[in-house]
Amino acid sequence: MKTIELDLEEDLVGLILQLDQPLRKSIRELIVLELYRQAKISSGKAGQLLGMNRFEFIRYASRLGIPYFEMTKDEWETEKNLLQTL
Repeated sequence: MKTIELDLEEDLVGLILQLDQPLRKSIRELIVLELYRQAKISSGKAGQLLGMNRFEFIRYASRLGIPYFEMTKDEWETEKNLLQTL
């Protein structure tokens, strides 16, 4: 594991502390969630980094409003129509 030093404004630290968990854990979780949201890491890797299995992570991220997959309305309509033809 590599350690880095990070300077954060007091206001930001105060907001992170409101998450009611240790600061280090909150920051790690926020970083992993954002990397996943940006599709930089997989759900499996995100879960591994947070000590969860893949499905636990997917459920957790979904509860936080981060979808497992994203589709535009047009993509969803196309998919729905395809499924109806099966």
